[in-house]
Amino acid sequence: MNDDYIYNSKSLLEQFKIFCQENKPENFEIAVEFFSIFGGLNRQVNCKKDLQSQIKIHILKRYKYIRNDISKITKGNEEAHKMLSCIALSDRRTNSSFKRCKTSFDKGIDIVDEQCDLGMLKLEKSLQGFTNLELNNDISEKLIFTTPFSHFWFSFVSPIYKGIRDGNFEESLQSLENKKVELISFVYEQLCHEMTKEIYINDEIKQIGRYWDNSSNIIDILAKTKSGKIIAGSCKYTHKKIKKTELNKLKIACKDLGINVDEFVMFNKNSYTSELKSMKSNTLHLYTIKKLECLVNL
Repeated sequence: MNDDYIYNSKSLLEQFKIFCQENKPENFEIAVEFFSIFGGLNRQVNCKKDLQSQIKIHILKRYKYIRNDISKITKGNEEAHKMLSCIALSDRRTNSSFKRCKTSFDKGIDIVDEQCDLGMLKLEKSLQGFTNLELNNDISEKLIFTTPFSHFWFSFVSPIYKGIRDGNFEESLQSLENKKVELISFVYEQLCHEMTKEIYINDEIKQIGRYWDNSSNIIDILAKTKSGKIIAGSCKYTHKKIKKTELNKLKIACKDLGINVDEFVMFNKNSYTSELKSMKSNTLHLYTIKKLECLVNL
């Protein structure tokens, strides 16, 4: 390898800390934005420049080198590359990814298992055990790329590689512009999980993840502490102030699912309405992106 692409077993938080140490972003918002694309790529980027210029320099113009590195990790399996793009462009559920890829479940899961063994992916299960309802064994698992960069690559580079290979970058950059918030939001949500662990450091988090089912119920954060406390939370990456209605939706979802929540945590990029802030208590915690800076001491 020419050491462009990093493949290792470091956690997302460890990768994020390394990225911030090496690239020195001015604030957490810039850090998350750049890390959502360059996390896992062994290239020092200039976080003071605009994002698109750095993508051109460090990814698109180096397409052939990075492609060769990734192919060595995936063993050059073209079917796997197609599947990885289907995963990156879908809702991450195994069933919908396989359907998008027009492949059978058995063949799809064989490819996924191989890529998990190779370290490109990892499986995530819905935390259905938190509910008092009968477990549904038909809930699809979801798939997570082990580095933000690999998710970016299989979303915005690999599916349209011919144009990029020939020096045409506009389609890739325009596609990213349309979906950038979605890409950043997922990395932000993962970091909010790490922040939740820090918040409850005195009552250690023993289990944390997400809940989803086939009825469109989604809970961004579910966690259980060492003492048995149940925490539920939401993560929003928006400039809009979060209203009380967002908390009400979360509470109703948990009640309907039979999840007995002890405390709620809410994360937002910006802030909250005065009404919601007035409700802060020992059982409702509100955080903005500024709070997450303590993860890396920016």
